Amino acid sequence: MTLPAGLRARLGELFPGTHVVRAIPLRDDETGGPEMKALGYGRPLRIQLSDGRTVVFHVLRPDDFGHDRRADRVGNLVLAYDTFAQVPHHAHALDVGLVRDDGLLVSLANTGEPYLVTSWVDGTLYADELRHVHQHGASPVDVAHAEALARVLLEIHAQPGSHPGAYTRAIRDLLGHGEGIFGLVDSYEGDVVPPARLRALEEACLAWRWKLRDQTHRLRRTHGDFHPFNIVLASDRVHLLDASRGSEGDPADDVACLAINFVFFGEPARPLWDAFWRTYLAGDGGDVRAAVAPFFAWRALVLASPKWYPHLAPGERERILAFAEGALAAPRFDHEAGWPP
Repeated sequence: MTLPAGLRARLGELFPGTHVVRAIPLRDDETGGPEMKALGYGRPLRIQLSDGRTVVFHVLRPDDFGHDRRADRVGNLVLAYDTFAQVPHHAHALDVGLVRDDGLLVSLANTGEPYLVTSWVDGTLYADELRHVHQHGASPVDVAHAEALARVLLEIHAQPGSHPGAYTRAIRDLLGHGEGIFGLVDSYEGDVVPPARLRALEEACLAWRWKLRDQTHRLRRTHGDFHPFNIVLASDRVHLLDASRGSEGDPADDVACLAINFVFFGEPARPLWDAFWRTYLAGDGGDVRAAVAPFFAWRALVLASPKWYPHLAPGERERILAFAEGALAAPRFDHEAGWPP
């Protein structure tokens, strides 16, 4: 492994008056035999300095164990820097940072929370339009917007994903991530929803994971959080906010995220549900109806959550959860019969 151009300079800042004498790659275990460790997450370099000190320079290799995204690898190394000192007898974490494209090092040591700056877009939140529909009914313009959003999703989903492991991860994260089904279930407190009902819903979703986890041919680019608060309508344009979860997975994720909000806003939004499904299915080559059920369950857990929607009437909470349970119980979702009573 070649030393990044800025490593020598950064080590000189950390240890003034020293220079690199030797850099030795630390290789994977090559001893052979049943006790051999065949895989490691990192690609470390052992670096000897002129003052007799030895340090290790770590970078991570992409893999399908939760490190396939650059953000995963950044997060893992920042976490290491934050926690090594808390463990007795542990090697010291001396610095953490990013290697720039030109090989220079940008240190993140002695920093706080990360930040992101984005552009601003003017327009109307789609959530506000759905509130208007709930109160006054759907107009032809509202129906046209539902069709336009279906076409936006078809455009997004036309792009294949990066590698098969990304699909397996997306289905795993659907359940096991803190923002996923398990995390949402854990956020329910008291008996607003009986724990036995939440457990049954979890178990039904686990069965769906085993149906979907190997269907890697379904992998496509996704938005990852295609709900009405992340959609801005401006004249004849659609703007999207806050793409999430690596922006690849099953298209059913995005479809469920939006479609269940038509259910949430009730019978006045039924024409939008019909228009959205009709438009999307006309261009869907993968048939999201065969995979959408656990994604409906995930989003239903958000909408029915007393933490996310504390003012939701008990009857509406029941309607949303029953909708998800009905979807999970069917081998394939029927969008025409699936609208809840």
